[in-house]
Amino acid sequence: MSVFAFHLDRVLGLNRSLPAVLRTFHSEILPYKYINGSPRPVIWWDPSIQHLSDAENDQNSFSLTWPQYQILLQSRCGTRLPLNFTTCVGVHHSEWGRLALFDFLLQVNDRLDRSCCGFRPDPSELCVENLLHVKCGNPKDLNLVHILVQKTEPSRLVFIDNAGRPHQPQDNLNFRLVEGIDEFPERAVSVLQSGCLEKMLLRSLSVDREFWVSRGEASGLKSIIRHIEQRAKTLLKHIQEKKLRLNRYL
Repeated sequence: MSVFAFHLDRVLGLNRSLPAVLRTFHSEILPYKYINGSPRPVIWWDPSIQHLSDAENDQNSFSLTWPQYQILLQSRCGTRLPLNFTTCVGVHHSEWGRLALFDFLLQVNDRLDRSCCGFRPDPSELCVENLLHVKCGNPKDLNLVHILVQKTEPSRLVFIDNAGRPHQPQDNLNFRLVEGIDEFPERAVSVLQSGCLEKMLLRSLSVDREFWVSRGEASGLKSIIRHIEQRAKTLLKHIQEKKLRLNRYL
């Protein structure tokens, strides 16, 4: 999913995901699971990503609970309030709209909703097995995860670990991912409105020949793309009904 997510990111003009390709490894110095003939995703390693020193929370550049995140969104950091204001974390307000759009289309719950509070999780889900779902009644116990920035550009988010839910049913989509978001990037929304998303994605994905062939080329990829297109229509309806702003500068 990480390779598909990278191409979706680029097609939408978000440019926040680290480059990812699919490759087959043959080196004997690697563990067998990496050289058993199955292609595996390779993600560009970025040494400039900022991590917290806390070993229990090193998957973040800063610590955020769900209530703090909602207050941050209301603060409109970088527009209404300065980035160094108390309720801000140095990330520009527009970044959260990018993240929400991306995560909604892919149905990535791991960042903004690790406890699966915004949809009905299957009993086999890790969030249920690890007793995270029971925390939904107490928002102060809900922490955002994989919220990362680069040391060189701390006002911009970096999207990593983009493990989405390609076949999440339409009647169980996670709208918590867009809760509190009051603007989305105009360029990305225009791609969703254009009717050209499938064509653009197939053209982009075909560049990674190993991914393209292993997924059955165009015919094998159309199913997941149709799911993304259905979610796009749902998101566009949400934007229209809520009369949310489109930011042309994102």
